[in-house]
Amino acid sequence: MQIGDASRATGVSAKMIRHYESIGLIPAADRRDSNYRDYGHHDIHRLGFIRRARDLGFSIDEIRDLLRLWGDSHRESAEVKALANRHISDLDRKIALLGEMRSTLATLADACDGDHRPDCPIIEGLAGEHAHHAH
Repeated sequence: MQIGDASRATGVSAKMIRHYESIGLIPAADRRDSNYRDYGHHDIHRLGFIRRARDLGFSIDEIRDLLRLWGDSHRESAEVKALANRHISDLDRKIALLGEMRSTLATLADACDGDHRPDCPIIEGLAGEHAHHAH
């Protein structure tokens, strides 16, 4: 199947498929006489694996490790679990940071009257100015 068909089948854009090839995440596709890329069943399965891993927020390096483990029939599931648990810890840190970001922004938004005047604690906060708000 050509790259457009592979993209539709996996939900991975043609641009990302080419990128994954260029960084060695997937092997370069076979080429037809017409020079079009030709993807087989294994390529599609691998792209689906990558897409699902990306959907879970794994980095390219983590996906490289997961692909290596996927292809290793003698792998220990403990190694896969350890990788997943490290990623969960990273997600927990990001969630905490997003919560802090949301709280800060909500505080600034609550302090803004949102009226016709130019005074705006949101802009002042982003500019690093002391947020002051007089009613």
